[in-house]
Amino acid sequence: MTAKLVVLVSGSGSNLQALLDACADPAYGAEVVAVGADRDGTYGAERAAKAGVPTFVHKVKDYATRDEWDAALTAEVASYEPDLVVSAGFLKLCGPRFLDAFPGRYVNTHNSLLPAFPGMNGPGEALAAGVKIAGATLFICDSGVDTGPIVAQCAVPVEDDDTVETLTERIKEAERAQLVESVGRMVRDGWKVEGRRVVLG
Repeated sequence: MTAKLVVLVSGSGSNLQALLDACADPAYGAEVVAVGADRDGTYGAERAAKAGVPTFVHKVKDYATRDEWDAALTAEVASYEPDLVVSAGFLKLCGPRFLDAFPGRYVNTHNSLLPAFPGMNGPGEALAAGVKIAGATLFICDSGVDTGPIVAQCAVPVEDDDTVETLTERIKEAERAQLVESVGRMVRDGWKVEGRRVVLG
């Protein structure tokens, strides 16, 4: 049975495109059934439209409270009955209602080896700290910032001549490959969350 993915984006959607490409192969085991954004005019939504995937937009500023936005987003995503919800560069923290609706089924990718360097500037903080290895983490979202149980990690060496831009770009490439491989494994083999650990298969 093909698993249903809803993907949330805020920008160019390069991770989304990687998932769309992977889903084109029936053996991958998943289909992107909808793409949501938190702003108008994202290239990610354009990519989805080109692929014939339904899109929706919920902007925080269109709602009186953050909770109302969270409720609307939750209802929209739930209407597609996803097996897995993927944050692919979605720059909004979802609230408790959303997390309760998709327990253990909402994954996000981050450009550092968590728990090191959470937040918006992982590669820059990695460079500033002088670490020799950076990387990317796929994790299941909880109510914290980049604090959920870890699904997968990949290491990216920090070169002596790296800038924030060059390191970020290399991490992005590794991050995309890891996202596609890990989501595929999750939908084909299943997964369970045991405390802080995510066990695939």
